[in-house]
Amino acid sequence: MTNDSTQDAAPTVRLRTDGPVDEQTLEYARTKIDAVVGRPGLPDVSGEVRIARAAAHHADRPWSATAELHVGNRQVVVLAEEATGTELVDQLQDRLRRQTDKAAHVWDHGHRTAAPPWRGGQQSA
Repeated sequence: MTNDSTQDAAPTVRLRTDGPVDEQTLEYARTKIDAVVGRPGLPDVSGEVRIARAAAHHADRPWSATAELHVGNRQVVVLAEEATGTELVDQLQDRLRRQTDKAAHVWDHGHRTAAPPWRGGQQSA
């Protein structure tokens, strides 16, 4: 499911890096992201995940990630910052799972919450 920018295949979710990100962290991220976006019952998922590591050694949380995904017709944006690459990927996976579950729930039921009366919705009797 995930793919980095160096391969020619059209990925569903592209994984990009910025800074000195080691291959072990990348492989761990691919595994965790694939576990989230490859679940049965989800609509089509596409987008990009960026993992960055700051070059400054004095940074409190040098690892950061940004995920911008399209789950069906809904957009999911997830941000995460942590001290280590493994903690970052774990936090990213938790947040992605929560947000994709919400997007899939809306997609699955095909409706939204009703607008309140002051926004043009119907009043309940």
